[in-house]
Amino acid sequence: MAQWVHMSQLIPSLSDETINNLYPPSAFPIEVRHFLAEWIESQRWDDFVLEKVEQESQAQALLEQTISMLQSIAQHNANVVDRMKLLQISRYKTMFQQQPLQFGVMVRDILRKERVLFSTPTQYSSRGSSIPNMQDVDHLVLKVLEVQEIRKKMHQLQEELNWERQNCEVLQENQKLQNHIQNLEYNVKAMATKRFHLLKECVDCLDQCQTRLISRLKAWRWEQYKATIGHPFEDDLNPMQTWCEQLLGVNGKLRQELMLIGEQIPDLQERLGKLLKVLIQSSLVVDKQPPQVIKTQSKFSTTVRYLLGEKVVPGMPVMLKAQIINELQARNLGSVPSDHVGELINNSAILEHNTASKTTCATFRNMSIKRIKRADRKGSESVTEEKFALLFSAEITITGCDTPYRIQMISLPVVVIVHGSQDNNALATIIWDCAFSEPDRVPFMVPERVPWRMMCSTLNSKFTSEVQTQHNLDQYNQHFLAQKIFDEPDFVDDFSNMMVSWAQFNKEVLPGRTFTFWQWFEGVMELTKKHLKSYWSEGLIFGFIGKQHLHLILKDRPNGTFLLRFSDSEIGGITIAYVSASENGGQKIQNIQPFTKRDLEIRSLGDRIRDINHITVLYPEYPKHEVFKKFYSEPQASPGGGYIPVSLHTKVGTEAGSATPPPLVIASMADSPHSSVNFPVCGPLPASDLSSPTSNMCLTVSPPGCPQEALRHSFQPPFSPPESITQDTTCSTDVEFSTNDEQFSEHMLILTPRRWPMSTEKPMASAAEPSCPLHLSSVTAKTQTTSCRVRKTSIVVAMPRLMPGCTCKIEGGTETLMKLMTWVYT
Repeated sequence: MAQWVHMSQLIPSLSDETINNLYPPSAFPIEVRHFLAEWIESQRWDDFVLEKVEQESQAQALLEQTISMLQSIAQHNANVVDRMKLLQISRYKTMFQQQPLQFGVMVRDILRKERVLFSTPTQYSSRGSSIPNMQDVDHLVLKVLEVQEIRKKMHQLQEELNWERQNCEVLQENQKLQNHIQNLEYNVKAMATKRFHLLKECVDCLDQCQTRLISRLKAWRWEQYKATIGHPFEDDLNPMQTWCEQLLGVNGKLRQELMLIGEQIPDLQERLGKLLKVLIQSSLVVDKQPPQVIKTQSKFSTTVRYLLGEKVVPGMPVMLKAQIINELQARNLGSVPSDHVGELINNSAILEHNTASKTTCATFRNMSIKRIKRADRKGSESVTEEKFALLFSAEITITGCDTPYRIQMISLPVVVIVHGSQDNNALATIIWDCAFSEPDRVPFMVPERVPWRMMCSTLNSKFTSEVQTQHNLDQYNQHFLAQKIFDEPDFVDDFSNMMVSWAQFNKEVLPGRTFTFWQWFEGVMELTKKHLKSYWSEGLIFGFIGKQHLHLILKDRPNGTFLLRFSDSEIGGITIAYVSASENGGQKIQNIQPFTKRDLEIRSLGDRIRDINHITVLYPEYPKHEVFKKFYSEPQASPGGGYIPVSLHTKVGTEAGSATPPPLVIASMADSPHSSVNFPVCGPLPASDLSSPTSNMCLTVSPPGCPQEALRHSFQPPFSPPESITQDTTCSTDVEFSTNDEQFSEHMLILTPRRWPMSTEKPMASAAEPSCPLHLSSVTAKTQTTSCRVRKTSIVVAMPRLMPGCTCKIEGGTETLMKLMTWVYT
């Protein structure tokens, strides 16, 4: 209900038209929103999409509940007017019975529009009031034309008056002529007075139109900034360029009319001069902002546009220069700062006019910050909290103006870093500044604490825009995020008005963790954007959920029920929570080791879900093969050239390793054409907030047509004590893979030749991973020691006389070992 409480405070400032557009009286009157506010906000309307026919039953149920609740409230309402109104509305709702999905989508859109309204500053919330629409400008132009017509008539009357006066000197006694002259003189004076009043009206109207135009330009810059956190933004500047040019033309015509009066009118002349200066200086706009996090010694680009470019005096090129300024200099922009806080390379560009697009722009294509001078930091302030800006300036001369004007404009705030590791914290500074700064603030003032409702709206906007999805964070996600940032896991009330600080957002690490709230949230966004967008957009990921809520919704569900949640303990991880049978015959909820970006690059989430047999039904009751089938990979075709196909599978818990592993036999292809070997390649097991069964990747190497029932061997890290591995007497064994007495680190294979001395040197192309290099230890034999070495592009294992009983230990990452196994068997 927090959203409606906020909207209730905003509604009085909205126009009747805006309210009727938001709450259509014939479809969803505002009374429905008011009386059912709490219930409406507790439902998952964001899931509804018109194209998803399977959602009709869910939408139908919500529609029937809406009608039923309206009728119930009406019956218990003592106010007769309200009671009759609600009963009438409940009858209206029956029109959606044939198309319940339209009802669901309509409510979804209403809630989204509400969030946009109360996340937009009231100064710019009513865009219509700040736009100098064409009717205003046309009205002003008509007034100027009227002034010109009066001037022309006055000129005609004055000529006639001069002629009649000359005739009057000849005919001195003609009373009729004298009366005519007096009438002409009266008309000339009356028209002069009317012209003066019209001129004053035109200047007033010009002032109003220009004020609204400049206000709209400020709003455009504000919306451009808000686009950083995902707010909608219309970047078309062409209408405002047209208005600028029209207002400049009107100003020139009015100054001309004042000159033609023949006498000085200082007040109007001074006002027109000030309006002209403000218009010329306000028409410089940063069309394409520089990146808001800039690394020194790195190239970046930006584009500055001048909206009065067609009025620049021809033959006088305008050179625009850029310099970097700090927060103090941004507050004192009366003149170009003389103290340089940084050195920019390629910081000048010429304003060039494009006749096709009718735009005049200066593009800085290869600008770079060579060095930066930082201010003294306050307290615990870090370098990623210091804000700068780029200042663009030039001298320009406009046609019809005698003197040049100095124009300048600053960019949005930027944070300068020197290393990529600072990028995340620098982005947090920009997000906080963008979300919670006020319009027309003193640069770059921002509150230290804000209400959670504003923070929550910011996180939702940033998440949906970054992931590029229409699926918003629901109330459960938002509540969990609040519990996490405030460290209140047991708090069940409304967080809306609780104040969250910058330190809680990205300065203090989360309790029991090594990262801040923003670092954790940004990791989830990055993972979802790159690997989980489709799953999230279709509502298959529950997302942010706490342990208590997780147990509450899964406790009575049948075994195999699961949901997908973002890891609470790891940056950029998604885990599967599922219901399974406990040892005492009851039920327990388990969480599989989180899958990270690296895991999902190796094997997709859909394929991993298909691999895990323990999970069968997606919460609440969707069979997994129905909802995830579209995400399953197609079976790989058999490779040509006689190669053995390799496939990956995810194994969980006891699936990944058994107490007594079966023997491994690799027979020669001549002896056994159908052989299969499984080698689990296990990653590190990070600590989880809940019990986490191990999730392993199995590498399967087998010739085409090989039955999966063939003998296999598997083990799971950390390695258990040595166990006997027997040899199948029916096959000729060439190589044995076994464990050893010592505890090995992860990613390790032990090769033990059994029958013959082996002499070989074989390269494996591109085996070593840059992020997890392969380490080959020395090879110790009973009678002789040989060595292994690593090349940049290959692995060479030199074994001139490796005798039976020798052991070779090879360590490396998952990808390396998979490549190594492929190399060994091909």
